[in-house]
Parts: sequence; structure tokens; C-alpha cells
Amino acid sequence: MKKLVLGAFMLLFAFTIMACDGATTAAPTTAAPTTAAPTTAAPTTAAPTTAAPIVVQGVTPTSIKVGNAASTTGAGAGVGVPFNAGIRAYFEYINGLGGIDGRTIQFVTYDDETNPTQGLAYTERLIEEDEIFALVGHFGTWTVGATLGLIQEVGIPMVYAATGINSLYFESSPGNPVLAVQPIYLTDGRIMAARAIKEAVYGANHDQALPANAKIGVIYTNDDVGLSIKAGIEAEAALLGKTGDMIYQAVTTSYATAVTILKASGVSAVILAMNQEPFSYALQQMHNLALNVPVFSSYVNADVTYVNHTLYNAARPIYVNAWLDLVDPEGVSGLHQDYWDYYLIISSGSYAEYALNNFAIAGYMAAYVFVEGLKRVEEAEVDLTWENYIAQMEAEELDMPMGGMIDWTEGKRWGISEMSMLQYTYALGDNPLTTDVVETDYLMESFVKVRPVQSISEIEEGGE
Repeated sequence: MKKLVLGAFMLLFAFTIMACDGATTAAPTTAAPTTAAPTTAAPTTAAPTTAAPIVVQGVTPTSIKVGNAASTTGAGAGVGVPFNAGIRAYFEYINGLGGIDGRTIQFVTYDDETNPTQGLAYTERLIEEDEIFALVGHFGTWTVGATLGLIQEVGIPMVYAATGINSLYFESSPGNPVLAVQPIYLTDGRIMAARAIKEAVYGANHDQALPANAKIGVIYTNDDVGLSIKAGIEAEAALLGKTGDMIYQAVTTSYATAVTILKASGVSAVILAMNQEPFSYALQQMHNLALNVPVFSSYVNADVTYVNHTLYNAARPIYVNAWLDLVDPEGVSGLHQDYWDYYLIISSGSYAEYALNNFAIAGYMAAYVFVEGLKRVEEAEVDLTWENYIAQMEAEELDMPMGGMIDWTEGKRWGISEMSMLQYTYALGDNPLTTDVVETDYLMESFVKVRPVQSISEIEEGGE
């Protein structure tokens, strides 16, 4: 069967090199002095240089070196490969325009093999040996969690973490080099719980409110992702008076056991607090054991790759959060112009196969955000240093293409805190991309927007 994926997104030690002038002392000489012939020529004045001074590692008058450690093998490769493709595509686009302030961007990346030890080792190499200016698209809960302390100690900017673990959250931390973009899992979990409790998606027609005293099951992975999301779910359940109605099941290897317990408990909904691969396993077991209730999950799972359409059941609708909004009813083919800008950039290079991949969009966004910071430094006419880069990022909110605003002002490190809700859908039919061949076995899958971007308080006030 041919397949068309129509995804809607809805993710140490170093020296600072300082410029300095030093006087040199020549070795003594015993040669007789010479007297130069007088000249009447006008004195010459050296042409001034316009090259920016080099005051930080990874920066030359013509280049800026950045990097990340990302999974191109291992369990995270399905995300890491397209994610890095999105980063490369945008940097190559910017370099084709002449770079920023006359500097092109060099991107160095290593395969962490979805292993925190490897991730830490490669992050140290990037900072100490490659001497990068910034980490861009720092990848995965395993590597981000293992290196945050190091990043804070060194002070190197980390722009966009491809995870939302709660250790990225800081209420107010001016000058903090951690510049997270994606929603923090604590926020993600709160929104999942608010949606499950407040949305009218129950009953035979999926238009009824959650029944009074209904139980909600939570299956979570016993790792940084699952525990971070679970903390948000617990906080929101307490705020909405549902603590006593929540049933939590941790999983390590047996998803069937967790699903069996929740089914026996008569839950009316299930929240899957986990990332992509476990999400797929949990859906499999819900199908196998016929636990047919609405499913709510994280924005990281807003990708049809991790849903098996042959196991889908309309009585078990799948809802996920999303912080990017590609839809614009007035745009071309109903999509926002920002999306078409991305599509053109990634399709015109060697990354066309990822044009419809949500994780490639996330990588593109990571590169975009980093470059916006460079532009701010250039416009402020200050030296490109770690301190100045972070200060410019904190100067005002940043308007994200397809994603609202990110606010680092006054030291905020909250991540994006407003999200929409998407629902999984699929259909079999003709290939819409061909006009001369009729095919009846073409699979069209997507996550479609069913609720607009909303804050937690807006959801709490009544869903729609």
C-alpha cells in the first residue's frame, strides 16, 4: 500500500577567546643602525577594517560554528534524522543569502545513538574541541538531561531543546543560557489533563461532557518524560478537583498489564504520558485488549508515523496537543504561508523527502530561532558574544512562525504555554497528488486541528 503522510504539527569546560593587544619585545641586535633616506611622499593611512572583533569561541569574521548531538541511530533516530535535516536546510538557506552580518553558519553534529553517556561525551567535544558558539537543537531527553548542568556552568547558549523535561523550566532566571522553545512537559501534562476533564468528546457521538465521578487512567513511562508529564497531570487534576478520580500506572516493559488494570477500573479516558515509541506500544495494547475510550497525549506524538491505522478504532479517538499551527483557512490549500516558506526551503535542497515530516519542521524551527537571535545582535550593533546573544533574546518576545510567541523577557524560561488540540484521522482513496493515474489503495493520514490554540485557563473555563 502506498502511503501519503499529511502531518500537521501540530522536537564541561570551555574558554572564552578574548581579543587583546600585546606588546612584543624584539631580541637585542648588535648591527650598526642605518639611516633611512628622507621621503617626501605623503604618509599612508591603513584602510580601516570592518570585520567584527572576535570575542567568543566559534565565531570568526566569516563564520559561526554551532552544533548538536542528535540520534541518527538508536531508538530516537526516527525523530533525529528528520530533525537534523530541518536544521541543515534552514542554515543552508541562510548561507545562500550570504549569512548573517557577513558570517555563514557551520553546523557540526554527532550521533548520540540515543544514549545519554554518548550525548554527554559529544556535548563536551562540541564545546571543548570543536569550540562551537552555541548548541542548536540540543536533542532528546537523554542528552539534554545529562548535560544541562554542564551548559549552565559553562554559560554557552542552548537554543531550542528537542524535549520538554521539567528541568528546562525556570520561573525567572535572567542571563540563563538555556533558551527552551518547545512546551515544558509540566505544561504539556496540565493541558492534557485539562482537555481530558473539560472537553466534550465523550459518549457515542463524542460530544458529551465527561460524566461526573468518571475515572481517568494515566499510563506513564518511569523516565524523565513520563514523570515530567505526570507532574503536570497531577497538578491540573488537583486544581480541577479530580485527584481522587485519577488512576496512575507506570510502565517499564509490560504495557498490557497497565491497560488491563485501567480497563478493569472502568476508566472513561486514558492519558498517555510518554514519547513516540512507547506511545505506539500503548496504542497497540489498547487495541489488543479493546480498551476503547478517548486517548489524550503529548505534542511530541503529533505524528502519524507512530499510529498504526489498521488498529485504529473510532470508539478510541486519539487527541494530542500541538504548539505549531499550520492551518490558515485563507492560505494556499488551507495552510499558513509560514508553512509554505518552510516547504519551499526544504524541498529545494537535498531534504525534499522530509517536506511533510513534523520533526523536520521542528528542526527548521530550532535553526530559525537561533538565526533570529543573530539578527537581533546585528541590529543592536553589539559584538556577538554569549552575553550579548542571550541579552538580545531576552530583550523582547519572539514571534514564532506557525507557533505564536516565545517570551524570555525578565529571565522567563517557561517554553510555549498555549496549545491547540489535534485528532488523528485517516482515509483510503485516490492519490491526490497524481492526475493521470487512478489509485484506490492510497493511505492518507493526518492529525487535524479540532480545537484552536488555547491557554490552560481558557481550557479550564470550558473546552470550546
